[in-house]
Amino acid sequence: MNSKVFMVARILLGLFVLTFGLNKFFGFIPFGEMPEAAISYFTGLGPTHLLKLVGVIEILAGLAFILNKYGSLMALILMSVSVNAVLFHATLAPDDIWGALLLLVLNIVVLIGYKDRYKEILRP
Repeated sequence: MNSKVFMVARILLGLFVLTFGLNKFFGFIPFGEMPEAAISYFTGLGPTHLLKLVGVIEILAGLAFILNKYGSLMALILMSVSVNAVLFHATLAPDDIWGALLLLVLNIVVLIGYKDRYKEILRP
């Protein structure tokens, strides 16, 4: 992969997840209208503080991508967040799926950019 394309994707992904991770703590991006099923889902998650943990992961991943430190590890960890965001939107709030799809695509691009670092764990 072209190093400039990888750098742009890495920094965009970093800014994207850093912004949404900080939003989980400070709430500066308001939520729009959500379907009833999505509201029920978040009502159930609220007392568990799981979204705060996801916010911490997003903040750490964003900083890792922007600073280019431990990015390959954070790209793997962030993949679970990306897949869950797409599945959430696909099943409960399909009108707003574009941000989650962008997150997943950027995460895949960054994973491909770090592919040389995964050779040992992917070796047969």
